[in-house]
Amino acid sequence: MDSSIVQAYIQILQEELVPALGCTEPIAIAYAGAKVREVLGRMPDAIEVFCSGNIVKNVKGVTVPNSGGLRGIEAAAILGVVGGDAGRQLEVLEAVSEPDIRQTEALLKQPYCTCHLAQDVDNLYVRIAASAGGESACVELQSHHTHITEVTKNGRVLFSQPADGEGAAQADKSLLNVRDIFTFAQEADLSPLEDTLERQIQMNTRIAQEGLSHPYGTQVGRTLLKHYDPSDVRVRARALAAAGSDARMNGCPLPVVINSGSGNQGMTVSLPIITYAEALNAGRDTLHRALALGNLIAILQKYYIGSLSAFCGAVCAGTGAACGICYLHGGGYEDLARTITNTLCNVGGMICDGAKSSCAAKIAAAVDAGILGFLMAFEEKNAFQPGEGLVQADVDRTIQSVGRVGRVGMHATDLEVLNIMLGR
Repeated sequence: MDSSIVQAYIQILQEELVPALGCTEPIAIAYAGAKVREVLGRMPDAIEVFCSGNIVKNVKGVTVPNSGGLRGIEAAAILGVVGGDAGRQLEVLEAVSEPDIRQTEALLKQPYCTCHLAQDVDNLYVRIAASAGGESACVELQSHHTHITEVTKNGRVLFSQPADGEGAAQADKSLLNVRDIFTFAQEADLSPLEDTLERQIQMNTRIAQEGLSHPYGTQVGRTLLKHYDPSDVRVRARALAAAGSDARMNGCPLPVVINSGSGNQGMTVSLPIITYAEALNAGRDTLHRALALGNLIAILQKYYIGSLSAFCGAVCAGTGAACGICYLHGGGYEDLARTITNTLCNVGGMICDGAKSSCAAKIAAAVDAGILGFLMAFEEKNAFQPGEGLVQADVDRTIQSVGRVGRVGMHATDLEVLNIMLGR
């Protein structure tokens, strides 16, 4: 395999599989809040928050981590300003204290934070303006959860960069394709990824166990184990992934390793693979290769859809999980291609209506569809055929066609979902 592609794939995984504390949309707001206070150099007297519709959608119903149960844009922004550490990026709220929470609660009762819906901006967009005395500061981020595009103080631009990337050092995701991902998983030296993948295993397993041990949210993971056969690996795979989301969407302060900027997607792609690897007594190297493959398949799909849309990312992650499960069973490239097609052309298009408790149920459904897609592909050698709906002549074109629906076709759906959520 071409060494430049191997290095690109390693870099993609190292850049994407990073820890985050809490749902990444409120964390992006908290990060911008912490950064604007840092730039201002003092506690602001007032702040204004401008968010894209997709940010509003994904923050409205989710608990802000380390907040004592607070929800919403204002809570995320104020807590970031009061107690956030911008240097921790996606773990910006890790060190929040009880006094920080009390101060945030007090400021929420005052006309301290004003929120606005930003128009004609990137799907992932946050801008926070702050003032204190006669000074002002503003921080804008776009495209990615920690990608700051502009910083100003007292009207002077201190920093600026384009919104269409995270810097020149970012790996080229256009190099991703299913055949090369499969070859990479089979042949590449994965030692540079050992720490990254072990961190994903440890962190995501820990929060899943937390979700199974305590009654977070609507307890989707616990419900699966109670009413289905817990000795069935297919049930456990769904339950652990759902339980991680149960905990994460409802304020659990444990960090997770994300995929495509999403903690839910990071858990959905990894936990079923980890569960199957344990059931199959797979070695650590085999587990690492299955995780590398599954994560890259999920990232490939999101490359065509974009960071935030009306297309539920659990579908992409569930497809990636199914591919990792296929690899653990010794599946070849054709099995992998059929698994992807069977999963995407089953639940592709599931609606994202924001981050909240029901994400866990959608995760369970996506993983279930992925397992069905794998069984059809690997055990029965069956797959949906070209010309049937969105199925194209090869798997990469099928991924692209589904991505087009998610990015372009569901744009109007995204707007309608937001209007309904805002009571319009």
